Amino acid sequence: MTVVPVTSADLDASEVSWFAALCSDDYAYLGVPDGSLRSSWEHCSSIVQKAESLGFRNILCPSSYQVGQDTLSFVAGCAPITERINMLAAIRCGEMQPIMLARTVATLDHMLKGRLTLNVISSDFPGEVADSAFRYRRSHEVVQILRQAWTRETIDHEGEVYQFKGVSTEPARPYQQNGGPLLYFGGYSPDALELCGAQCDVYLMWPETKEQLAERMKAVHARAAAHGRTLDYGLRVHMIVRDTEAEAREYAEHLVSKLDDEYGKLIRDRAHDSISLGVAHQARARELADQFGYIEPHLWTGIGRARSGCGAALVGSTDQVLSEIESYRKMGIRAFIFSGYPHLEEAGHFGTKVLPELKTCSLPHEYGRVPSETPATPLGVGERR
Repeated sequence: MTVVPVTSADLDASEVSWFAALCSDDYAYLGVPDGSLRSSWEHCSSIVQKAESLGFRNILCPSSYQVGQDTLSFVAGCAPITERINMLAAIRCGEMQPIMLARTVATLDHMLKGRLTLNVISSDFPGEVADSAFRYRRSHEVVQILRQAWTRETIDHEGEVYQFKGVSTEPARPYQQNGGPLLYFGGYSPDALELCGAQCDVYLMWPETKEQLAERMKAVHARAAAHGRTLDYGLRVHMIVRDTEAEAREYAEHLVSKLDDEYGKLIRDRAHDSISLGVAHQARARELADQFGYIEPHLWTGIGRARSGCGAALVGSTDQVLSEIESYRKMGIRAFIFSGYPHLEEAGHFGTKVLPELKTCSLPHEYGRVPSETPATPLGVGERR
């Protein structure tokens, strides 16, 4: 099996995260709306609190233009009701003026006492259809401006999209003074890999065969190496774990037993990234799966019938799922973002059957960083578990 160099290769633990279903993505039966599981502050914040109580280290808070809640407001609301879990907030580059975004992020980081991480998303604006290469150049500039806001006394940027000179960064200093929040990123095009290799800390992948994941990791490593950097790698995948494999497979079939495929297509198409290269790869995985939807013995693609983006689940017994996670770790994957339907119940299954058997951590903060040109004066260093 291919092993890709990672920044935290010496870690004997993994960052194990869960998912807050902000974007109307929670079901008892996939593709069948359920009022009790709708995206609301009450429901989604209960997922966050459940994940923290079970010992998950981080939780992804996604973003969508089409459905769901405002991500950054939600994360702010979670600050006073959590104590240990990190918050992985999705930010859409360019949606907010970059300096204002830097200040918003810094404020959130102080509210969370350094428990903030960021998922960088490069997407069209509502009503916009921009060239992919331009979108990634725009995102590249946004991240450069964020880095300056978090590590320098002033912002001085002369780019294709944004121009700033001598803007004070004092209001934009985050709680984390060693470069600001960790930046997680996922994308498949050459321009996406360039952005991640040059600017981000953790490359996130959607589920494919291990051979395909290894090739993707090699491509990202090459782009990062060209910038003198090494990244960490993460996998975003759904989870169905039961005491036996038979029970897990039975639940997988139960989950899609009421799914109308035409309605499933509507769910997939409403996502803003439904035509992205990454989504196309998830669709291709479904096409290559066996008659039961499995592309590998425990990787089931049935989730993607009614979901854009991450479209597969690990399905198996506790021992089988642990074995799969260890296989991914041996490849060099150090961060895992799991989820399941319904999210509260599946967090309980994974959190009691698998999580106690795993050694977990938050990804170290010093890895893969772009050196600061002008070190900032510390405002306080937050401990990271």
